Amino acid sequence: MRHYLSQHKRLIFIGATLVALAITLWETNRFLQEFKQEERAKMEILASAYQKLLDVKDDNPALLNLSSAILEKNHTIPVIIVDKKGNVVFHRNLSKGKPEYIQKKLKEFRQTDKHFKLDLGDNDYQILYYGDSSLLSKLTYYPVILVAIFLLFAAIVYMYYHTGKISDENRLWSGLAKETAHQIGTPLSSLMGWIEILKAENNPDIPVEEIERDVQRLNVISQRFSKIGSKPELKPGDIVEITKHTLHYLKNRTSKLVNITLKAPEKLQALVNEQLYSWVIENMVKNAIDSMEGKGNITIEISDNGQQVFIDISDTGKGIHASKFKQIFQPGYTTKKRGWGLGLSLSKRIIEQYHKGKIFVKKSVLGEGTTFRIVLQKG
Repeated sequence: MRHYLSQHKRLIFIGATLVALAITLWETNRFLQEFKQEERAKMEILASAYQKLLDVKDDNPALLNLSSAILEKNHTIPVIIVDKKGNVVFHRNLSKGKPEYIQKKLKEFRQTDKHFKLDLGDNDYQILYYGDSSLLSKLTYYPVILVAIFLLFAAIVYMYYHTGKISDENRLWSGLAKETAHQIGTPLSSLMGWIEILKAENNPDIPVEEIERDVQRLNVISQRFSKIGSKPELKPGDIVEITKHTLHYLKNRTSKLVNITLKAPEKLQALVNEQLYSWVIENMVKNAIDSMEGKGNITIEISDNGQQVFIDISDTGKGIHASKFKQIFQPGYTTKKRGWGLGLSLSKRIIEQYHKGKIFVKKSVLGEGTTFRIVLQKG
């Protein structure tokens, strides 16, 4: 219910933002059109004043002065006047007065309807061309700037909510992990005590060593959970030996129908937290076994390129569709009837957030199998 309300609020916010943007753009466009009409009216007056200058007689100095004053008042609108042969006879408000620049602007003005014909009499005439004022030119980009501001604002809001959500999820994840470690720790201490008592009795019918290994395993799991949310210590370690040790434990507790093979050099150093890395290998192998439905081959191949270490985990399972390559790492994603869908998500968190490495689907063929690749920094 809370998720529904939260999503409903987001939709309302997005809708309100789009409506506000649409209204603002519409009003801005209306204002620009009115501004253009106003400039057109100014140019009509200016053209009329210039026509009066051409028509005025020497015995009418008042009209001459008025027309000249109107022309001098134009400080913003660029103007070019040409004769009927196309020669420039007058220009104003062009920041660059070079002939090449004036001809360039004249070519631009001729492609618009912004001009007036000035009659000189005796079948002679001039044409007054004009362009947008500097203010109107700047305002033309205003809608684009406005959209950019809205998009930036929307991005900031999204990042705020998204970061807050991730932060809450991380705190919940860390709290759950630490509480799990705490809950396991209490009965674990008691089990260790009982094992010591069983050892003292020396009863050959009780497999104390196997029980001790499983209790030690529970202790390792508890330590792993306690590290979630804390910055783990990365040390140079032999990634081959750590992987061998993890696989040895898994082989003894895996069906004989699953064949696990390790291809690796004798030694290879990587920056790693041993407990967390082992947890990832366990998750990946168990995920492969589930994909193969408990029967098939798993191959782990370790190599390097001088700076990075590659751990490729291949199975002969049912494969993954390319569209699911990223989705399978999301928390809660699972194709099994039982399970929380946290194995791959946890592995991704451990490798990418704690080890600053990478984990991804290297390749997958439906019906043939999948290869995952883990990338770590060389130690």
